[in-house]
Amino acid sequence: MYNSKSKNATEFIDDKEILDTIEFAAAHKNDEEMIEKILKKAAEYHGLTHREAAVLLECDSPALLDKIYTLAQEVKEKIYGKRIVMFAPLYLSNYCVNECRYCPYHYSNKHICRKQLTQEEIKAEVVALQDMGHKRLALETGEDPVNCPIEYVLESIKTIYGVKHKNGEIRRVNINIAATTVENYKKLKDAGIGTYILFQETYHKPTYEYLHPKGPKHNYAYHTEAMDRAMEGGIDDVGIGVLFGLYQYRYDFVGLLLHAQHLEDTHGVGPHTISVPRIRPADDIDVKEFPNAITDELFKKIVAILRLTVPYTGIIISTRESKQSRAEVLKVGVSQISGASRTSVGGYIKDEPEEDTSQFEVNDTRPLDEVVRWLCTLGYVPSFCTACYRSGRTGDRFMRLAKSGQIANVCQANALMTFKEYLEDYASEETKKVGEQTILNELARIPNEDVKAQAQKYIEQLIDGERDFRF
Repeated sequence: MYNSKSKNATEFIDDKEILDTIEFAAAHKNDEEMIEKILKKAAEYHGLTHREAAVLLECDSPALLDKIYTLAQEVKEKIYGKRIVMFAPLYLSNYCVNECRYCPYHYSNKHICRKQLTQEEIKAEVVALQDMGHKRLALETGEDPVNCPIEYVLESIKTIYGVKHKNGEIRRVNINIAATTVENYKKLKDAGIGTYILFQETYHKPTYEYLHPKGPKHNYAYHTEAMDRAMEGGIDDVGIGVLFGLYQYRYDFVGLLLHAQHLEDTHGVGPHTISVPRIRPADDIDVKEFPNAITDELFKKIVAILRLTVPYTGIIISTRESKQSRAEVLKVGVSQISGASRTSVGGYIKDEPEEDTSQFEVNDTRPLDEVVRWLCTLGYVPSFCTACYRSGRTGDRFMRLAKSGQIANVCQANALMTFKEYLEDYASEETKKVGEQTILNELARIPNEDVKAQAQKYIEQLIDGERDFRF
């Protein structure tokens, strides 16, 4: 029986509730009066229920779809303005004991080169990332308690925070590692991580178990309940997501929203981020074996409805997506993107590895400078800000500020200051010219005059060589 506050995975992700929701949505897909009421509610910026979101997902009226996309863009700009947070993944190890059928890291894959970075190699990778201008990383590893124990991850975090090259530094390390214990989550919290990220892959239990036939990840309940343990361990910023294409998108879309509601109802704060990756080609993986893969148009629709449903949650896409696809979903909801990503172990210091260690193909291969300039030409502000995390504005404290609208006063200024740092230290002349105009335009949009004046003062000090100002 469905119970959003239960700590039992099969109760807060209840199969019957998902199926009933899908049936309800199908029955009301042409109910224009209901859909208009749902959109009116979404326009109040307080979100939607999973059933309301499912009805929008079923809607196929061109006129109503246009309204959904227009409103999603309005909601996104109301909450996030023009800011787009930049990050990069850093793959530490691809050793793995699981047998996931969609991932080339699976244990029995003998084609892939196995590698674990040493601490010296991690330093070299971090220097390369800092020299691009990155300030925020997402650490990635396979699951292998022998070759990649929690102690190795903790040591790596310490190493990363300790690298200071020229004006570069990594100010926020997010972690995407396998489900673990409350004790280990406490250790990660003490190590100063930002967001703990874990993708569910699919919420459909039989499919989940089929796709994970062997290894610790086979345990559906242990994996699905990981965010509860993380929050019990003191981590208040968590990120969830599914890999669209592994199972029917309607099911996983509703499951994702049930998970978000569970975290809100149980812990008082929903997910800090939701990621929306799609199944991609990779070594030893044929996407033709996954008939549930979704189209670009459906992907855009999912992102837009997520933005209406969970307006204060960051939505992340990676370089799995093409330039064109990224541009479309940026309009309707995405607020964080990766740039110049390498999905291989050691990929930042060696462009063409002698032996491939990649987890998936990268579709958007542009350098960070080109991505930053592109964002500016689209009217966005590339943000390298990590101020909320370092100022203790996390979890329910961040959500309270976001829902009240107060967070916008500091976020806009912090985005512009960190973007100015990037322009001063790393940008090409072409990007710097475009970026300076972006800053001038966006400074004028800061609503609080005192904050605007202080931001202008800090930006002048950045030109003089000072760094790391924040509100």
